[in-house]
Amino acid sequence: MKYFSTRGGSTELSFEETVLAGLAPDGGLYIPASIPQLPANWQQDWAHKTFPELSIEVLSLFISPGEISPTDLAALVNATYNDSVWRHPDITPLQPLTTDQSCPKYILELFHGPTYAFKDVALQLLGNLFSYFLQRRNKAKSPGDEREKLTVVGATSGDTGSAAIYGLRGKPDVSIFILHPKGRVSPVQEAQMTTVTDENVHNIAVKGTFDDCQDIVKALFADTAFNAKHHLGAVNSINWARILAQTVYYFLSYFAIRRTLPPGTDTELQFVVPTGNFGDILAGYYAKRMGLPMAKLVIATNANDILTRFWKTGRYEKVNSSLIPDSSVGGVVETLSPAMDILVSSNFERLLWYLAFENVQNTNPGGDLREKACQTVKNWMDDVKSVGRIVVPDSVLELARRDFTAERVDDNQIRQTIREYYTSTPKSYTADPHTAVGLHVAGALSPPPNTIQIILSTAHPAKFSEAVTSALDGVPGFDFDAVLPEAFKTLLTMERRVIDVERPDVELVKGVVEQFATM
Repeated sequence: MKYFSTRGGSTELSFEETVLAGLAPDGGLYIPASIPQLPANWQQDWAHKTFPELSIEVLSLFISPGEISPTDLAALVNATYNDSVWRHPDITPLQPLTTDQSCPKYILELFHGPTYAFKDVALQLLGNLFSYFLQRRNKAKSPGDEREKLTVVGATSGDTGSAAIYGLRGKPDVSIFILHPKGRVSPVQEAQMTTVTDENVHNIAVKGTFDDCQDIVKALFADTAFNAKHHLGAVNSINWARILAQTVYYFLSYFAIRRTLPPGTDTELQFVVPTGNFGDILAGYYAKRMGLPMAKLVIATNANDILTRFWKTGRYEKVNSSLIPDSSVGGVVETLSPAMDILVSSNFERLLWYLAFENVQNTNPGGDLREKACQTVKNWMDDVKSVGRIVVPDSVLELARRDFTAERVDDNQIRQTIREYYTSTPKSYTADPHTAVGLHVAGALSPPPNTIQIILSTAHPAKFSEAVTSALDGVPGFDFDAVLPEAFKTLLTMERRVIDVERPDVELVKGVVEQFATM
């Protein structure tokens, strides 16, 4: 399996090269040269496999055994997903939420890893992949040769940072720099990052937004000389390995549901995904393209609703041009679900490539279709950067609507939903504000009969104490201490290490990397 950039498809990379590179030099994101189909008897052969076993099956479809042997791949996966790291034996357990026979709802809990967020699923594996590739490369060097090292840089709106840090802390030959918007992540999220004091971990608090942080990271990767000097690696969901790792829990939940149903039951699964940077739901799209049966994927956004507006209008624009004519201005709205407070969803570019490719197949066949799609995506992303918007043809919008639908949720609805599910009977459930976005959208939909909804729960509620407490204020019997894990109780008082950057300036961040990177 080879990989190429969404903005220029001529150069192909191996899986190892793709993982270590992260972002393509032309600013594009790497995607597989083809999407493999599931093996003939997968529904029978995979039906009772554990999360690690499913991971091996899925990953092996995208990774050549010549790159990572089956033995090594199994060792990597088993070192990543085990009870020394994860608090639940299923890794991502599926919990029944409602017994409504017309449309039962389940919660797919993705927060049982070390940082209590879904990002752990991919970043624990990515950290082990980085180590595996670096160790192999350095082992092959002659005595006296300079060791190969990696400088990992990433931007976070909250959970990516801590998950990346926990995945890479103490790893030899790796330095990690995580940028977060100062004052715009929850206190627990900030503490999880900044209380890790390993020498290879560096937290950078940027006075700005997540999009500012993400733009700085992209600029660092685009700087050829800086990238070559420091051997930059990516941990954001721009890194293909993160998307690949996340496809596994769609399969796990599919089989978990099937085991609860009588044989021959005609049921369709509808995944509802709280969505910011589009990586989590994109993993579901790849699973669907591979052959996993499911209804349309449901994008659930907060007030930062660039994706919902795209599916409603075909306009991908930083601000709503029906309200503000100049789409180049505007900014991120601060909400109760800060991990989704994102203006431009990076991973959406990967979906745009598939939409562009299929549209070219339908409307302009002949020639190099892949390169035509790459050029289309490049033009679109250039327009997003320069004028803040694109308007796709109706034919492209219809292709997007075939596999997805989208809805938005505001803060009042988030509070109401947290309260509704906490006070519901017979089963009370405490949802974090991002999960509440998904729950509200799921409840607002009218799916066909025999549909089972699976709402992805992306974080433990204790990570967002202010939102949960404000939603449940005055509810009899609510005690936040009962929600709080033991690991969080001393977190806010621990020693911290963080570097403040006074404005979103790529040169200032370069200076920090130059000063602290392991050379």
